[in-house]
Amino acid sequence: MENPIQIENYKIQKPEIWATHVDDQQLIEKIKESDFSKKQMSEGRDYCYFLDKIYYTSNKENNEYVCMAYTLNEPSNLERASVMDVVVEENEVYHIHRISVLREGVLIDKIPDTKIKVLDSENQSSGGILSSNKKINITIKDLRLYDVLILEDSRIKAFTDRDFLRKEFSKYVWVSPDNYWAYGNFKFTFVNDREEPVTYKKTFFRDGQGNVLEPEVNYLKKGERFVIEEEDYINPVDASREIFPFIDFATESNWTDLSNYIAPMYEEIYSKTSLQEYAPNLVQKLDAITDQDEKLQFAIEYVQNNIYYIFNADEMNGHKPQEPAVTYENKQGDCKAKSVLLKVILDYIGINASVVLVNFHTDFYIKYYLPSLLTFNHVIVKIDYKGEEYFIDATIRDEFGLIENRGATYFMHYLEVKRDQELKERKAFRFPYYCIDEKVDFNAQNTTGKLKLSTTYRGNRANAMRRYFKNTNKREIVDSWNNFLFYSLNYSNDRNGTDVRNIFKDASIDIVSDDKKLNEFKIQYTATIENPYYTDQQKNRFLMYFDRNVVKASARDFMHKDLPFWHNFDSEKYEINLYTDQKIDAEEKYTVQESTINNPYFDFTSRKKVSKNGATVYIDYKPLVNLEIPQNDFETFRTAHHTVADSNFGLGIDIIEPGLMNRLKFSFKKKFK
Repeated sequence: MENPIQIENYKIQKPEIWATHVDDQQLIEKIKESDFSKKQMSEGRDYCYFLDKIYYTSNKENNEYVCMAYTLNEPSNLERASVMDVVVEENEVYHIHRISVLREGVLIDKIPDTKIKVLDSENQSSGGILSSNKKINITIKDLRLYDVLILEDSRIKAFTDRDFLRKEFSKYVWVSPDNYWAYGNFKFTFVNDREEPVTYKKTFFRDGQGNVLEPEVNYLKKGERFVIEEEDYINPVDASREIFPFIDFATESNWTDLSNYIAPMYEEIYSKTSLQEYAPNLVQKLDAITDQDEKLQFAIEYVQNNIYYIFNADEMNGHKPQEPAVTYENKQGDCKAKSVLLKVILDYIGINASVVLVNFHTDFYIKYYLPSLLTFNHVIVKIDYKGEEYFIDATIRDEFGLIENRGATYFMHYLEVKRDQELKERKAFRFPYYCIDEKVDFNAQNTTGKLKLSTTYRGNRANAMRRYFKNTNKREIVDSWNNFLFYSLNYSNDRNGTDVRNIFKDASIDIVSDDKKLNEFKIQYTATIENPYYTDQQKNRFLMYFDRNVVKASARDFMHKDLPFWHNFDSEKYEINLYTDQKIDAEEKYTVQESTINNPYFDFTSRKKVSKNGATVYIDYKPLVNLEIPQNDFETFRTAHHTVADSNFGLGIDIIEPGLMNRLKFSFKKKFK
């Protein structure tokens, strides 16, 4: 062993008394070939001889034990086994019980060949959460192809006084194993050693025909175990179209009791000190703003941009909210601290607001989970203003606008931090503005085309574009627009492989205006194009502009048996003008084609104006967002998007070439079309 000095993040010792105890001879006997194992390995599948996993919970600690033996028959698998990373939370210790290999029938202890390093691990996870942990790097020397690797370890999380929620409540979600592996024996055990009963709920299990069974709910008293075990097992789930079966374990409770448990902690914090006492300068600035809309905008952006966001994810469920006076004084805090400060400021200016618990990452599953405060990993603020509900994430930076013009945050489930609350669902909504409002002018004269795009972005789009233009090189931005237009004008089909900079001459893009109250970001793109027409293989010429962003490919291609389609597209409006000095076919089917779609989830119209030398299309798309499309409605919803994709997402005009023969050819084509 190269590092015999033990440190607090890991230990090498025997497992706990409640865990499995297997001696060397028993291990060798469990690693036996069978017809099932031979079949899996002959098909090139990695094989796990056994996996024994135990999750133990008490009011003092959580402990996750694993003992497993699996093949190293693939070079990639050998590489992953040779160097492993284990990330542990604060106060969590990684226990190594056994690292061995079975090589040609001989069991070899590999702990002497193991090097362990403890590194800082700091990763940015989804939802704006900074997770600061320790990474234990494990390197095992001299692993060989066709070895059987045996690992036995535990992860122990001992609760401190700060972990008051974990002391009071248990939460663990077991998910059925990856279907890449074949298992000779698979066993999972949940041990409840808490004083309180633990409820477990089995969800998305299936019958022999693959139909989802109704959820099954049962209970474990102190000292009781839940066991699930399979022999010669491959998880049959269709990973691309089905949700893996899972079991949710949680301390028995309900949402009302949970809200009554946590609400007093926040109430105590709200009333500690008045805003006037610890933030007189801020109060003075608020009082100087006479318009209530502007005062609300100032309050939100003050907390978002002036209070630095620091957050150890382990502490989300580990301590009470920081006092707003401390947050203001230190100018930093986690999501709870920033949200509490924002609520206190909003209380001062007379705007009704509450702190709410969310989990953006697992939002879909919350309705299937058992009630638990440990389900949530993020805190935001709900604001009731002028008859509307708004949700503000106080941890986000560089977002602007009066509250009705701000960007949208998408999620469905939340628990309001008030007394006597149930889990709530956020309402679906329509945007009060167009997220994209664009006008395209393309004029072709002789052999030259003049192209101009004038675009207004609002809401999330404005915030994103503002950041993009701030942080991106101008040449890169222009190239991005050129590449988009290369496809929109259909040049990808008649001059593919040509450098776009040689097609779009003198291309430029400029910010026209940036209104941070309306949250409108306006830009203009211009370019000159030699040979502006798309020419097909029969030498027919066309002016075309089809914006593929209008076509929602994710809706058209969606295939899942269990997940409903989550609807959160932006509202969009386009005016596309194509004009030429040539005569056009003013009656061509797709040139004059219009569409009207009205369904419960979006309204879409395309309207045309056609003249002898050009045409205009007006496209208007208004979705109802922040909702799941019920499966019974989805095929109708998908068909509507197919209609949009059927040449209703832009405009094309056919050029009638000059000359008697060309006109005769055109008349003949029209007659026999």
